[in-house]
Amino acid sequence: MSVPVAAPYCRFEKLVPSDLEGDETVLGVIEHGTGHAEVSLTDGVPRAAVHTTTFEEEAFAEVWRAQPPVESGRDGGIAWARTDEYLFGVGRVPESRGYADAVAALYTRVFGLTRSLGHPLLARTWNYISGINAANADGLEVYRDFCVGRAQALDAGGIDPAGLPAATGIGTHGGGITCVFLAARGGTRINIENPAVLTAHHYPTAYGPRPPVFARATWLGPPGDGRLFVSATAGILGHETTHHGDVTGQCEVALDNIARVVAAENLHRHGVRRGYALTDVDHLKVYVRRRADLPAVRRVCAARLASTATVAFLHTDIARGDLLVEIEGVVS
Repeated sequence: MSVPVAAPYCRFEKLVPSDLEGDETVLGVIEHGTGHAEVSLTDGVPRAAVHTTTFEEEAFAEVWRAQPPVESGRDGGIAWARTDEYLFGVGRVPESRGYADAVAALYTRVFGLTRSLGHPLLARTWNYISGINAANADGLEVYRDFCVGRAQALDAGGIDPAGLPAATGIGTHGGGITCVFLAARGGTRINIENPAVLTAHHYPTAYGPRPPVFARATWLGPPGDGRLFVSATAGILGHETTHHGDVTGQCEVALDNIARVVAAENLHRHGVRRGYALTDVDHLKVYVRRRADLPAVRRVCAARLASTATVAFLHTDIARGDLLVEIEGVVS
C-alpha cells in the first residue's frame, strides 16, 4: 500500500549561489527582487527572477521543496522538475506590445505538458506581468490582454474555466510575463470560492473582453496532509473594489476575504473537512502598489496575522488599477 505524499511547500530565503548545492529536495526557485532573469534549468532546478520590488533589501527567493525530484527538463521554453506525485514549471513570454497570442501559446504548452508528463491536476499558478496596468498596442490594458490569451488557450483545449485553480496575476517592473505553475498526478484537488466575492470567471465585461479565471483557493494533497493555496486576494466585495484610495480599508477587507475562504464553514461547503483561522495562513506575499503605503499595510498585517507567520512585502502594481494591495498565502 503506497503512503500519501505531502504536497510541495515553500520557504522564503536569502540565497547565495552555493546555498542549494546538493539539496535534492528543491523543486523550483522564484527570485523576487529588483531585476528579472530568463527562465533556466540550473542543476535540475527550474528557476526565474521576477522584478517585483524596488528596494534590494526586500529581495528574497521563494524556494519550493518536495521529496527528491525524479526528473527535470525543458519543453517549449518551459523549465520543469517533477517528483512521482508533483510537477513544478516556469515559462516566460518576452516583452511585447501585445500578449494575447503568446500567452495563449504558453498556456497551451502548460496544459499539454501537465498531461504528457502525467500530472494533469493543475493546482496553483502565478503570473508575473510587466506593465500590468499599461495599454498594449491596441489600447487594451495589459492584464486584460493577458486574460484574453489565457481564455483562448482554454477555448482551444476545451477546458472548463471552473477547473482553473488558485492563481496570482500581479505586476512587475519589467521582464514580460513569467508563468509559474504547480500540478499533481492525482490525489485530492478542490477549488474553493468565497461567498462574499463573485466567482472570477463570472465577472461582467466591464473588467475586460474575457474575464480572469481562477479559484479563490485550492486544496491539494492526500487527506489529512493537504495544503490550501490561497490566491492573491484584494479588497473586493461582490466584484467591486472597496475603500477607494484607502489602503488600510482595502487591506482589512482583503484579510477578511482570506479569513472567509479558509474558515471551516466555507471549506465544508466545498467538501474539505477542515477549517482554519487567518492566523493559520503562512508564507504570505503582500503586494503593495504605493511604496508610501507599506508602513500602514505592515501595521494591519502585524495586528491580524500570526506573529510567527513569514510575510514578504513587495512594491509592485496590481491587476486592477484601483486596487492598492493584494495578499496571498499557504495553509498546511
